Amino acid sequence: MVSTTDFRNNLKIEYEGDLYVIVEFQHVNPGNLRAFVRTKLKNLKTGQLIERTFRSSDKFETPDVEEKQMQFLYKSGDDYNFMDTETYEQVSVSGKQLGESKNFLQENIIVTAMFHNNIPIGVTLPIFVEMKVIKTEPGYRGDTATSSSKPATIESGAVIQVPLFVNEGDMIKIDTRTEEYVERVK
Repeated sequence: MVSTTDFRNNLKIEYEGDLYVIVEFQHVNPGNLRAFVRTKLKNLKTGQLIERTFRSSDKFETPDVEEKQMQFLYKSGDDYNFMDTETYEQVSVSGKQLGESKNFLQENIIVTAMFHNNIPIGVTLPIFVEMKVIKTEPGYRGDTATSSSKPATIESGAVIQVPLFVNEGDMIKIDTRTEEYVERVK
């Protein structure tokens, strides 16, 4: 059991029968009134973000969540297949469970998979991935790294905003947490 005083980012809790991870929290102590905690919670199964306020006396169960290092193998329909790097056991995770993470999966990438009661509930990607730009408007001489940007389609099919100087065929580094361009890779 954890109380609201134990809250921290990335803490996993059970709330209303579902598993959540704390994305953001703020302890508030308004003068003569009782203290409370304002939170943003992400559902581990659906990826939905909700905001809730809890009293300082509220207590929550900590779910039995196991994390394993797994390697992405291939996509089959809407299912994504991963292999445990220690036992070579294969597991299938649906695209809905992956959420936006599926936009940055590459073959053989190592991810951290979360399991609850031996059922996969999601994956956490490395912070940065390098992907190839397969479609974008051409860059022109004089384009600089200003605040201007253009859409670019990367090898997974996802579209992200990149600076004007990025061309088709360039390898770029992407921050998977914010889904933003970081730099061009040589």
